[in-house]
Amino acid sequence: MVTAAETEALHVELVAADRTVWSGDAAMVIARTTEGDIGVLRDHAPALSLLAEAVVEIQVEGTDDVVVAAVDGGFLSVANNRVSILSEHVELGEDIHVDKAKAELEEARGLIGANNEAERRVRRAEARLRAAEKVSSGPGH
Repeated sequence: MVTAAETEALHVELVAADRTVWSGDAAMVIARTTEGDIGVLRDHAPALSLLAEAVVEIQVEGTDDVVVAAVDGGFLSVANNRVSILSEHVELGEDIHVDKAKAELEEARGLIGANNEAERRVRRAEARLRAAEKVSSGPGH
């Protein structure tokens, strides 16, 4: 006998401070936390983690599509086949221009040593560039 929990999809909400960036069912979510990378599949144990400035990948349920986004920290919550990814800033990889991201990364690297915010800017710029490059090098691009 199949229970309701066994057929329940993994529902994901990717949320920035000002809007929901993406919402839907997923086969898998991969994110970088301050403790390391985490992969989430259906029926994952409950978890609450701090996100690092990095790339989040969401494998869309029933398709070959992968949603790629850059986040600048935040939280990842997993419970009852629901994943919430909350970050102040979220950018989809397809919305990031590679050349502009490279220029921002170089600018941020030039500021290292000037203040503590510079290293955070470098990590954010690196995440944006990785997200943009993953999308531009994927199938159909």
